[in-house]
Amino acid sequence: MAELTFMGELDLFLFGHGRHNRIFDHLGSRVGTMDGSFGTRFALWAPHAKSVAVFGDMNFWDPSTAYYLNPEGDSGIWQGFMVGVGPGQRYKYRIETQWGGVVERVDPYARQSAEPPSSGSVIPYDSNYDFQDDGWMSTRPTYLGDKAISIYELHLGSIARDPSDPSRHLTFRELADFLLPHIIETGFTHVELMPINEHPFYGSWGYQTTSLYAPTTRFGTQDELREFIDRFHQAGIGVIADWVPAHFPRDEFALANFDGYSLYEKDDPKMASHGDWGTLVFDYSKPQVRNFLLGSALYLIEEFHLDGLRVDAVASMLYLDYSRNDYTPNIFGGNEDLDAIEFLKYFNEMVHQIGATTIAEESTAFAKVSKPTYDGGLGFGFKWNMGWMHDTLAYLRRDPMYRSYHHGEITFGLHYAFSENFVLPLSHDEVVHGKGSLYSKFAGDQETKVATIRALYGWMWAHPGKKMLFMGDEFGQISEWAHDQSLDWHLLDNPVHKGIATLVSDLNRIYKSHPELYQGDSNPASFSWIRANDADKNLFITARFSLSGTLICVANFSGWRYDSIAIGLPEAGEYEVILNTDATKYQGRGVENPRKIVSRPNECDGFSDSTSISVGANSVVWLYLKK
Repeated sequence: MAELTFMGELDLFLFGHGRHNRIFDHLGSRVGTMDGSFGTRFALWAPHAKSVAVFGDMNFWDPSTAYYLNPEGDSGIWQGFMVGVGPGQRYKYRIETQWGGVVERVDPYARQSAEPPSSGSVIPYDSNYDFQDDGWMSTRPTYLGDKAISIYELHLGSIARDPSDPSRHLTFRELADFLLPHIIETGFTHVELMPINEHPFYGSWGYQTTSLYAPTTRFGTQDELREFIDRFHQAGIGVIADWVPAHFPRDEFALANFDGYSLYEKDDPKMASHGDWGTLVFDYSKPQVRNFLLGSALYLIEEFHLDGLRVDAVASMLYLDYSRNDYTPNIFGGNEDLDAIEFLKYFNEMVHQIGATTIAEESTAFAKVSKPTYDGGLGFGFKWNMGWMHDTLAYLRRDPMYRSYHHGEITFGLHYAFSENFVLPLSHDEVVHGKGSLYSKFAGDQETKVATIRALYGWMWAHPGKKMLFMGDEFGQISEWAHDQSLDWHLLDNPVHKGIATLVSDLNRIYKSHPELYQGDSNPASFSWIRANDADKNLFITARFSLSGTLICVANFSGWRYDSIAIGLPEAGEYEVILNTDATKYQGRGVENPRKIVSRPNECDGFSDSTSISVGANSVVWLYLKK
């Protein structure tokens, strides 16, 4: 049993400056002993409060017998120890405001929350889980830029449901039993969980959380979540979670006007609201708010062995005028949120120090998002390449006969592909809210749609940048994603959809074994165009290089096959065909080439050596030369 203490002078100083990296050990509710007595220590930051009291299961929710906390000078911290109160009991804070009102709030630092629709905090049990992932954690690389990273994004509540009761979510254990064999078979290196924090509105998918320290209870206990992550680690698969420090919901029991005044949100009414989502914006100018957010990130990574955080809506944090016509500029008259920028830099530094990575969902041209802070960057490990995603899907959505007029939508992305450490994201955002599934986006009959999906993946896996698919994309989900129902796993019984899954498995297998495809993702010397301007044929030919070999990607996005088409080769030698998305094993038409192709000393595409290959309609072929 832990021996508890109240926050001391150093703790208060660090928190007041936003630099207490273990603030989660001091604020919130903790069970232990004080002066020989068993009980629970409570600590809360509420600087505008006139008084703060705890009430809940321990006093039958009777406000008249609530336990009052003591203020710690002018720090805004209120602390107290309730003798005999133990884990599992629900509670709230009853806050008397400076203006005479009373508000009831959940604990911002609660490590456990009541399952929605209830809204109380829960005094946490100490974890009894013994992680068995020492091998993974001790060898987990701190830098992933030169590693093969292939991410499978998923929503825990809808990836699969109980077949006998489709309204029932699977538990963490059931999800691990179901998912692990699939992830291993398809070869992804990481899974990315959409937000795991508790959120009252299930339809927000977790992006409107009220408990940044408490994982959701919808799928089981916190130790069962630990076991879920541990099992993936033992299988050699990393686990990333989405994290939302950009905004929070207006639920009256949570952070909004927490102590009767704007506390976690910005004080300026013009800047406090987020118009797109109807939420409130965190005030990064307050050190204590920055520390609250930082503590959440470090706590989740440490307690649950997460390998990284994908930070949601970073663009909305960086710009004061994001989705606003009227805004208050920064002290230099600009539109950048300087406080948010400084927070993100420190956050990234601290997360990387404990061996995890960070990924930014950032859609603007803000410079150096994924560059180190010492180089003037924000310090993220990676940035989503939203431009690549938008342009590529826009191009492929068109009928092949019109694509030649939009050739630049494919080639333009290579002008900036090496400016950041990019992830190529085909995320949940592209298959929801009327956008349709990937399958439904593309023109033509089933054969053409499926061929286009296969060609997209062949091009994507050969393109600089780490890879990410949303659940269901790996087998060509037909219907748009719905958060309240399972994916259509029965499609894997259809040879056409099974063919897509087989291709994804092969792509990940080849990707992980060919450093040409990942070691130089942010190095322009690792890439070369062989043919970039063949718009009439909708043809794109690229080369990727490493010390061990050269990989050629031939992408035909036209609606017709090309036989014996000449292509230039940067090096002479015997090339091996290692991928053909039109192969019959993927349910393609089977436009094939010999397994070995020898170069000829004939000039083509500006190179002195060349060869001829055949490539099917809406298909991609990879050639490999081992050095």
